Amino acid sequence: MAVLNRLIQRCGSVRNFCTKSPETDLRKVSSALSSAIDENSKWKGRNVHWVFLGCPGVGKGTYAARLSKLLSVPHISTGDLVRHELDSRGPLSSQLAEIVNQGKLISDEIIIDLLSKRLEDAETKGETGFILDGFPRTLKQAEILEGVTDIDLVINLKLRVEALIAKCLGRRICSECRGNYNVASIDIKGENGSPRMYMPPLLPPSQCESKLITRSDDTEEVVKERLKIYNELSRPVEEYYRSRGKLLEFDLPGGIPESWSKLLQALNLDDDEPQKTAAA
Repeated sequence: MAVLNRLIQRCGSVRNFCTKSPETDLRKVSSALSSAIDENSKWKGRNVHWVFLGCPGVGKGTYAARLSKLLSVPHISTGDLVRHELDSRGPLSSQLAEIVNQGKLISDEIIIDLLSKRLEDAETKGETGFILDGFPRTLKQAEILEGVTDIDLVINLKLRVEALIAKCLGRRICSECRGNYNVASIDIKGENGSPRMYMPPLLPPSQCESKLITRSDDTEEVVKERLKIYNELSRPVEEYYRSRGKLLEFDLPGGIPESWSKLLQALNLDDDEPQKTAAA
């Protein structure tokens, strides 16, 4: 029987996890996610279990995807899972659209539901290990994850606030190929001892130029709300992993070419592929 069906039999619908006491919720969600992760890891032996943290728009997806390819480990982005659900026009799409457009944080039960389904898909494909991007975002989620699997490393990406906002406002998506681009050219002068930061735009190929669209949640008001929520709820997650000696703090020095090579150095990894000039 498929993983998600077993989870539903054991726990009831994942979306109903929060109908009882918090302790009961935690046990049920932990059991569900543990089952999915066990299935995900049993095929080819233990592979890396890494997590990316960082403010919305910092570039978690960019660097997690590159490491995923380098290490042959699946990159699981809860942001991508949410956007896929929105595009599917399924039963959750209208509820998710309202939450996302306001810059609010999606509830634990919905995120666990989407993540469990993704891990079920990984079981089918024979994938093992993962690099998580966008989960955990709250202390409760971190406790759930730590309770069901041993996270090896948590990479916390950091970027100046003014660069974060500019990056988010510059994001574009090709409505046809779904490629991600960024039209922002970020050039921040160094001051008070901090170095200059330059992040060139990541421009689309000519065939995509007329098809670029902006994400509905990439407005200045929503971006600032997301950053505020992150600071309130996700900073304790950083401290949670820092106290366990699993947190690698990495300040992005600029665009992809500069930041990628330095991130690999911090991780003691090598990448023999030629690098392309692009923004993070």
